[in-house]
Amino acid sequence: MRALVQRVSDASVTVDNQVVGEIGPGLLILVCAMQGDSKDNADKLAAKVAKLRIFQDDAGKMNRSLIDTGRAALVVSQFTLAADTRSGNRPGFSTAAAPQDGERLYEYFADQLSNLGIATARGQFGAEMKVRLLNDGPVTIWLDI
Repeated sequence: MRALVQRVSDASVTVDNQVVGEIGPGLLILVCAMQGDSKDNADKLAAKVAKLRIFQDDAGKMNRSLIDTGRAALVVSQFTLAADTRSGNRPGFSTAAAPQDGERLYEYFADQLSNLGIATARGQFGAEMKVRLLNDGPVTIWLDI
């Protein structure tokens, strides 16, 4: 699985002019299931994200995680993270998981974050979403599991 993790002051997702998910301080996680991914990949990614030490401690160093801080996560499906741009100018997405597998693993990943005690909001899989965020830092990290 792939994820682009952004530390945010706040973030929200809107579908058809309705906010479907929003958080205050925490992480916006754009996530993509790749061909061959399994629940094991989602488990590893959830554990990594939950323990990723990218929040400042009292000394101002990035040394605290979502678990340490009690901050929230907003999980948004983003199949375009599978983009292959090695040839031509039009990205290919053939390495992304099939939609039914992608949705199953996206939901499972978000459930696993929640099971780890993280307040977890979601986008809407397959929908045309508007994502708003205020990046904090900015801190943006790419994860490939």
